[in-house]
Amino acid sequence: MNHKKITALGLLVTLGIVFGDIGTSPLYVMKAICHIPAFSNPDFIIGVVSCIIWTLTLLTTVKYVLIALRADNKGEGGILSLYSIIRKMPYKWLWCIAAIGASTLVADGVITPAMTVVSAMEGLQTFMPNPPILTLSILIITLIFIVQPFGTSAIGRLFGPVMLLWFLMLGILGATHIGNHPDIMRAINPWYAVNLLMHYPVAIPVLGAVFLCTTGAEALYSDLGHCGRWNISASWLFVKIMLIINYMGQGAWIISHPDITAKGDINPFFAIMPQWFVPFGVGLSTLAAIIASQALISGSFTIVSEAVGLSFWPRLRIKYPTEAKGQLYIPKVNIFLFVGCVITVLLFGSSSAMEGAYGLAITITMLMTTVLLAFWLAKRHGKVWMAWVFFGIFALIEGIFLVANAFKFIHGGWYTILIALILCSVIMIWYSAERIRSGYMQYVDILPALDTIAAISKDREIPKYTSNLTFISKSKSADKIEQKILYSIINKHPMRADHYWILRIETTDDPYTLSYSVDRLIPGVMWSVRLRLGFRIAPHINVYFRQVIEDLVKDGELNLESTYPSLKGRGIPGDFCFHMIHRKFSRSSSCSHRNRLVMTLYEKIHHIQLDPIAALNLDTSNATVETVPLIIDSPHAHQRIKKE
Repeated sequence: MNHKKITALGLLVTLGIVFGDIGTSPLYVMKAICHIPAFSNPDFIIGVVSCIIWTLTLLTTVKYVLIALRADNKGEGGILSLYSIIRKMPYKWLWCIAAIGASTLVADGVITPAMTVVSAMEGLQTFMPNPPILTLSILIITLIFIVQPFGTSAIGRLFGPVMLLWFLMLGILGATHIGNHPDIMRAINPWYAVNLLMHYPVAIPVLGAVFLCTTGAEALYSDLGHCGRWNISASWLFVKIMLIINYMGQGAWIISHPDITAKGDINPFFAIMPQWFVPFGVGLSTLAAIIASQALISGSFTIVSEAVGLSFWPRLRIKYPTEAKGQLYIPKVNIFLFVGCVITVLLFGSSSAMEGAYGLAITITMLMTTVLLAFWLAKRHGKVWMAWVFFGIFALIEGIFLVANAFKFIHGGWYTILIALILCSVIMIWYSAERIRSGYMQYVDILPALDTIAAISKDREIPKYTSNLTFISKSKSADKIEQKILYSIINKHPMRADHYWILRIETTDDPYTLSYSVDRLIPGVMWSVRLRLGFRIAPHINVYFRQVIEDLVKDGELNLESTYPSLKGRGIPGDFCFHMIHRKFSRSSSCSHRNRLVMTLYEKIHHIQLDPIAALNLDTSNATVETVPLIIDSPHAHQRIKKE
């Protein structure tokens, strides 16, 4: 898809990919309002709808559509893509902001499928006595997660038309009921929102419910790479109009039916449907809920994949079920989300109960995005005052929503916060441990050792280890190398090979970088190869390295023919062996209590990571991992023994 052009196909696909979450919010927003005292007062309902309209305008339209969509990283969006743009700024704590935002966003991915599916299934109550809502909800959720390993490209083609039909239904149903109380049109005036907040004591609980109308706004930014800024912006104009009309219709219906809504167990979304239309409406609601769930699940896969690339998360097995750009599948994340969704359904039992858990985590995500966007504005435009104005306005708005949602904590908000806290703890432990490990990595100048390595490669007294010996290095320079690698080649047990390769893998801030460079350390004997991979590029190191070798052979710089007498001259290439050094934290380290705790927890978390060979997609038949101790000592940790 051309991200720079608005096309009919682009708009249709955007409707299916981007707006599932925010588009299904009418299922439960006004229903949540009905549980609040004073809801039957016409001025109160007009004020509520006004709050919804201006929340959609300020947070979704202004913050995300007009501002955030401009903060693209080579066409990609989302909180981690945004962080990768500004992470080189001299504010080292920004990674904590990104970690918190990513964690709360994934936590939202646990409750959103449960909330939307259960809300849709509850529509069955309007024409069926005692329907098995929880059973059907779990069944649908199970089917959603079962299809993830196969990709969604086939059913994905239906997402756009289904969501187009969904939004048209929202607009038509809302428009047919605005006439029930035409004064609902006054909600467009922001004064009614201000009046509600100033004069009604239930304003805080109201804001907690109102915020649910914009919980999918973060998806607009996260899906920037799939649909492009202009397609999202143009589609949002249509989506926003349909949403506002539907909210107005529901509001007018509530005002004109005070006796029915007083019962508190009615969902205005289904109530505004003609009786004959309800079964079709429930079916379409279910499809929209599935699409919204799929968007959150795919978004969670993307976030974890980016987190791995940024060293925020242990490497997990990532699969690519289709050729579609950006579509991936992470088995462990899929299981985590599925179990979380099922627990959510069983724990809360109804959409009304879930409302307390919904909204708090995503408010924190939005606040973290606001912080990062403020730094992006300062970096891009060089005007600090602009960043402060932006931060002041949106931090105030989202701060008020955070306070409102904080009252939900004991009513279910603890659930998503607990999930986010677990995820954020893993990120912070992993990232902190990686920084500690990097700080104690000993690099030495490789140039003085080149003569020795050249001599080893010609020493027939040393048994040949392999024809091509490749070491994976974290060095940023071709002139430097880990001391442990040199020790393995020269000291521990001299490794003779025809060719030596130092393979340096660098993750870039550009999401789709895929390039390499070669430094010749010993002509015809030793090379240092730098692979530059974007944080969204799968680390198929075996494939990329083979392509580099092919280029060198093509340029005449390398002869891959085996040097074994029985194989030489018969066109048989020499063998390759990958040798990796894994540094395991040593209990004999004399480090601070904090570092010891971080490294101990890191070793525990390390068990969920793929082994180093599988993480880089190396051929397991010719790769070995050498474990060496990582000793972290504080300065002057050990005393010097003295001779008597």
